[in-house]
Amino acid sequence: MSIESRGWIKPHSSKFTFLARCLDSALVIVSLWTVSPTQFGIIRLEEVASGILAALFLQFSGEFAEIYRSWRSETIWSEARQVLFCWFGSFSLLLLISGLFIEIMPPKMWSVYMQWFVLSLMLLLGWRLVARNLLALLREQGFNTRHIAVVGSSELAQEAARHLLNCSWAGYTFAGFYDDRHKANSHQPHERRLREQDTSVSQHAGDLNKLVQDARSGLLDCIFIALPLNAELRIQRLASELTNSTASVYLIPDLFTFELVHSRSMNLNGIPAISIVGEPHRGIQSMLKRLEDLLGATLILLLTGIPMLIIALAIKFTSKGPVFFRQTRYGLDGKSFKVWKFRTMNVCEDDIGQIRQAQRGDDRVTPLGRFLRSTSLDELPQVFNVLQGTMSIVGPRPHAVAHNELYRGRIKGYMLRHKIKPGITGWAQVNGWRGETDTLEKMQKRVEFDLHYIRHWSLTLDMKILLLTLIRGFRNANAY
Repeated sequence: MSIESRGWIKPHSSKFTFLARCLDSALVIVSLWTVSPTQFGIIRLEEVASGILAALFLQFSGEFAEIYRSWRSETIWSEARQVLFCWFGSFSLLLLISGLFIEIMPPKMWSVYMQWFVLSLMLLLGWRLVARNLLALLREQGFNTRHIAVVGSSELAQEAARHLLNCSWAGYTFAGFYDDRHKANSHQPHERRLREQDTSVSQHAGDLNKLVQDARSGLLDCIFIALPLNAELRIQRLASELTNSTASVYLIPDLFTFELVHSRSMNLNGIPAISIVGEPHRGIQSMLKRLEDLLGATLILLLTGIPMLIIALAIKFTSKGPVFFRQTRYGLDGKSFKVWKFRTMNVCEDDIGQIRQAQRGDDRVTPLGRFLRSTSLDELPQVFNVLQGTMSIVGPRPHAVAHNELYRGRIKGYMLRHKIKPGITGWAQVNGWRGETDTLEKMQKRVEFDLHYIRHWSLTLDMKILLLTLIRGFRNANAY
């Protein structure tokens, strides 16, 4: 396979982008015309105007979301998500305009437009899926491939190579590791694993001078620099020498040094930056999480309203004191709030300055309170916290202020629990880490599960936690 034949799409990328834009616009317009006759028998001027407007909106939103860039190294799911957001935004804007100008989109057209939205989305995603499969088949035959190299010999370089080779659809041919500080056996265990995935993987390909020579000879298409942060001078020299080649050069920052939480890249007025600790819930994710909380809290309130009233009356008649107990906790971004619970003790205290968890046989706990605590029914009033927006249905359990001050200096990453709202139930709780944390090891395990939840948050994970909460019940031997 000649060097010229490896990449026959890139030289004509602008033409392919233009064709993709035209195809998207045509599919949006034609799909509306396809569903319209089923309702009215003819294509009206309103449909023509709506189709053209929607196509224009899609082009504008697609430009901002970059859906027409190269998605070679990314999954179909990532591309599909961006296309969905663009089409949903374009369609929503069209509906907004229809609300201002009813004559453009009369109410009787709503059924047609819902069909149009679904059909267009299927077509927009469908042709991309077909195109990806066709390209994958061509790349398996050696067409439109990319010869790639990784600079470095560290764990970062090995991880970069593994991820690149996992992009089986991208047509990457791994040329090897280049490093002038290579040790004879530094790659052998990892390279054996790489060869099991791709027989074209070579061992150490040479030093940095050999890399520059291969790049200038046109043997490499993409070069990924995966050197440690302290190799600044080597990176600068290499980047300067590679400017005399046509290879694309990418710098992979050494982020293994840090424990990342929802890392994202951003542009600071022209300066690229990567977050080490990010925000798990933002934008559409924040909206979806809040919608989940509102719907869930409303459902819980409807189902438990009468039982909560019965519990409240039982508390009032069996012991002195208020029905509810409000305690100061830390919530989102470490801000304090009052958490609601049914009172389960004779002594109602807000332990800001002390630490005294309920223990087995604790004489402060009432007989009814012991039952409520063991079944977690004392936490039902926290549904009001969810409606207020200070808590979520699912999230790390909020700890008392005194516990935060004690453990934030003893457990690494403890305060990262406050990057999201605390929850009524959580990943740690469904895995058995609830109730008394009388040892540092127990709290470490709880924090470990909480951070796992934060790093891997999704609506699917929330549904799994809610299902496990229902299946495994609310009783716990560690809740006294």
